[in-house]
Amino acid sequence: MRKFCLIFVPGILLGILLIWGAGKAIEATSTDKYCSSCHVHPQANISWKRSVHYDTGSGTHTHCVECHLPPKGEGYLVQKIRTGLHDVYAHWFKDSADFNWDAKSKLENAVHHTFDLSCNKCHANLFPIQLTKKGSDAHLYYVSQTEKGIDIQCINCHLDAGHYDPNYTHEANIGFGVASSLPEEIFNEPAMVEEFISFKETIPNSSVSFKMLTIHGGKFMLGSPEDELFRDDDEGPSTEVGVSSFFLGEIEVSWNEYMAFYAQTAGEGRSSDTEGVRKNTANVDAIVGATPPYGQPDQGWGKGQRPAISISYHAAETYCKWLSQVTGKTYRLPTEAEWEYAARGNTQGAYFFEVDPKKVMKKGLFSSKPDTTTINTYVVYRENSSLKTQESDFVQANPFGLKNMLGNVAEFCSDWYTVDAYKQLSTSALNPKGPSSGEEHVIKGGSYRSSAAQVRIANRDYTKTTDWLRTDPQIPKSIWWYSNCFHVGFRVVCEFNEKTGNN
Repeated sequence: MRKFCLIFVPGILLGILLIWGAGKAIEATSTDKYCSSCHVHPQANISWKRSVHYDTGSGTHTHCVECHLPPKGEGYLVQKIRTGLHDVYAHWFKDSADFNWDAKSKLENAVHHTFDLSCNKCHANLFPIQLTKKGSDAHLYYVSQTEKGIDIQCINCHLDAGHYDPNYTHEANIGFGVASSLPEEIFNEPAMVEEFISFKETIPNSSVSFKMLTIHGGKFMLGSPEDELFRDDDEGPSTEVGVSSFFLGEIEVSWNEYMAFYAQTAGEGRSSDTEGVRKNTANVDAIVGATPPYGQPDQGWGKGQRPAISISYHAAETYCKWLSQVTGKTYRLPTEAEWEYAARGNTQGAYFFEVDPKKVMKKGLFSSKPDTTTINTYVVYRENSSLKTQESDFVQANPFGLKNMLGNVAEFCSDWYTVDAYKQLSTSALNPKGPSSGEEHVIKGGSYRSSAAQVRIANRDYTKTTDWLRTDPQIPKSIWWYSNCFHVGFRVVCEFNEKTGNN
């Protein structure tokens, strides 16, 4: 018995000591002071102290772990260990000065570090008496979606609740597009084009102009060969097709260009029909433009020559109709074949520049660091974008003089998307326009958040309308702005036809 006590009692005491010590360790590493000892960047501590979770009406503070860990008993310890190991690794093996804290605070990253269980623990009543009608509608939508198992989180709408962002707008942005820093020169007439040469288009009643480049038609191999690295099944079979000559925008439609459209056609809250045309006594065929956006469409990255983002496919098509109307020309979105022909610039490979795909694409966990010297010169993508859009001069042009064809933002094409679209093509088809019907449209070109594999010329993707409107709290949802898509824009084609020289 004495021997048993000598072994068992110390074991119990040691167990109690370990449990007590573990509890104290958990308590010590869960304080705001401890969190801020590593998270020293302004996006953490300072923005928290300026948020509604710190400066509350009742005088209470919502602490770091109350948002960034689930409640106790709901996976708290597992998540704390996981987060702790990640932070310890980052502290000892990485330099925090190299972190892109601004990018890490954006929604696409923030959703991985907050928990609805924690939000709902404090905000048990989602329909308090003081909640507005719009707020009630938004919360009803949230409840209905989560009951269906759809991935939507509180932070999708309340991004600045825990960390204040002066540029964040959680309401209809009525003032969007009112202020302008554009030059004072106003164009009265569109550009006159009488022959097939590159020209500078001028938008009447605005100070905006942009370059349209000649793309001489020809034949090429659409898609990718079966042995291309990182090839997807929807990129083949590689088929020879032809395209006629056309003009294509030197750069993606910029905020300057889109804001000219917005200023002249803004819907001001009115709904529009499916054709985007409004009848009134002042102008029988006036194009109705976008209603005010909900939030900040440019994500605070800036407008100007940066590509217009958060724009829906409907908005892009309506912009083309408006541009055609005010210039007298025929503007539209490019077909997939036109886009790929222009992107290749008379080259045939994964990219329009000379590079070894095996060296530029990191293929596995233990592969060597990719050689980004050449690709960084021509493409705005994950490795050089700082995870946001850049102005057009950030990279050099392709052989046709077109900038940002393979990155910055992906671009809408007019084709309906199907996996087997190329199988339906006949050899040497001229100006193919894709399937006759579908549900989503093709997008091409990759974006600021894409990998080197995703900015290959032949890479295909498609619009995801429902997903890209997932957190739009408006009823009905906007047909003009995406609430969850900031990596897609568009550029315009101008047809060289009888209208071009008679505007």
